[in-house]
Amino acid sequence: MAINFNRVEFVLSAVRPEAFIRDGLPQVTFAGRSNVGKSSVINRLLGRKNFARVGATPGKTTQINYFRVDGQMYLTDLPGYGYAQVSKAERDRWGALMERYFAEQGLITLGVQIVDARHKPTADDVTMYNWFKGTGCPVIVVANKLDKLKKSEIEPNLQQIRTVLALTQEDMLIPFSAEKGTGRDELLGAISRMAKKV
Repeated sequence: MAINFNRVEFVLSAVRPEAFIRDGLPQVTFAGRSNVGKSSVINRLLGRKNFARVGATPGKTTQINYFRVDGQMYLTDLPGYGYAQVSKAERDRWGALMERYFAEQGLITLGVQIVDARHKPTADDVTMYNWFKGTGCPVIVVANKLDKLKKSEIEPNLQQIRTVLALTQEDMLIPFSAEKGTGRDELLGAISRMAKKV
């Protein structure tokens, strides 16, 4: 049965491991740097303007947000990482929450790692990608902000992302524009296929 991505509801924000959802539904987990446009990607996927909060200030999502899609799966939005203007205590709390989340077997069905198509992935991007790989779940890399590149820059930039993250030919890299909708259908199709395999 097809998943209706327009039928979505916010369920809860988890600030402690006890609140993680463990009901057996597939969980598609989104991660990305604070200013990479993660909320915009999620909003574009769901066909909503402001469903996942788009903050004027990066680093505003400090909990794990769960959105239930069509009663069949969750989109799980992790806090943005790598934002300098967050206190050390806040970064430590974020780190502890992430470690517990990634360490628990069976929470993540599919990882969606969002990177900036314009720039070389950061050390934090590499760390997050390796965390996803460490769970054994499949991972899709989404190169957002494609609309900000010239045509001649797209292929070299995508190749750079593949190289820095050490992607294989089998690993999925989707060029994406939350602004224009480029890559939306491909990402929705991949999420639907991979989430159903569980």
